Amino acid sequence: MGTPLERLLDHYEQRYPAASGEFVIGCVGQDVPVELVTAAGALPVRLAGRPGMDVTPGETYLGRGVDPSALSVLTRLLTGEYGRLDRLLVSRDCEASLRLFYAVRELRRLEPGLGLPETHLVDVLHLPHWTTTRYVGSRFAELVAVLERWTGTRLTAPRIASAIMLHDARRDLWRAVSALRRDLRLTGVQALAVFGAVLPVTEHNRLLRALLRSDLDVHTGRRIFLTGSSHDNPEVYRSLEELGSVVVGEDHDWGDLLATRLVGEPTLAALVERYQYNGPTAARASIAARAAHTAQAAADCGAELVLSYVRRNDDAPPWDFPAQKEALRPHGIPAVMFDRQDYGSIHLAEVFVG
Repeated sequence: MGTPLERLLDHYEQRYPAASGEFVIGCVGQDVPVELVTAAGALPVRLAGRPGMDVTPGETYLGRGVDPSALSVLTRLLTGEYGRLDRLLVSRDCEASLRLFYAVRELRRLEPGLGLPETHLVDVLHLPHWTTTRYVGSRFAELVAVLERWTGTRLTAPRIASAIMLHDARRDLWRAVSALRRDLRLTGVQALAVFGAVLPVTEHNRLLRALLRSDLDVHTGRRIFLTGSSHDNPEVYRSLEELGSVVVGEDHDWGDLLATRLVGEPTLAALVERYQYNGPTAARASIAARAAHTAQAAADCGAELVLSYVRRNDDAPPWDFPAQKEALRPHGIPAVMFDRQDYGSIHLAEVFVG
């Protein structure tokens, strides 16, 4: 059976295809309310790209000027690498995700033989206005109807409440996992896998609790905090940690940012506000908000260095970096940016670790 950590790592490595016998809904972007997917009795599987693969099929439909992670996701959809996906939800969390949605929708219409799943766009806006709350609430009500049609399950208030509580419990457990990493009892690679393991939320929570009770090794190395582009795979983390560092935190939505905001009250209205105000990510928040969040999070992690990793064709993070660097000065934490990096790799021309 293995230790809880070994089992979570295995669930992460074997994310695709998902477990058989369940209605599987692929999810693109962190604005997809996975609570509603769970409430519908389906398994939400967040789709990641695969660095190093030939993305020519994706480029055929999206072009080359798109974030390469989105090209990889579309390519994997076209080649069937994800295994069974009954449906697909795409959030408008960034321009690349939106373009991927339109490409999948049009390909289903024009080339049905490709077998792409039926898809639906989850359009969440993040302005702090009551009119935005009403808009997002309408989109969530629309999604409820879509999920009911897809799964044949009625999303009653009790079902939604139960799913919200399960996912909030997982966010609390993720926070405890982050504390383990700050204590160097997990590496960054391990933490990213523990966050991203794909299994039903009830089983995920059980394994997370078992992990928190485990005896874990203590690691050593320079404490690095990652900002900039998100990381849907551990390759950059692995490169840094193989050189003697430990990634003790990050501010992207495949890692610590998953657990930053709870829903709280188990209602659809509270769920709407959780996603409206979730963040701050580079693509959705102000420069000032990003800088303040990064500086405080890095200080809380005891980071010795903040590294802004920016993927090719990801245009938002470089605008944040000057303000982030300035906000880190009072904490005495230096910052460095690696811009225009290839997807899944970091070109360490200067060895700053060790």
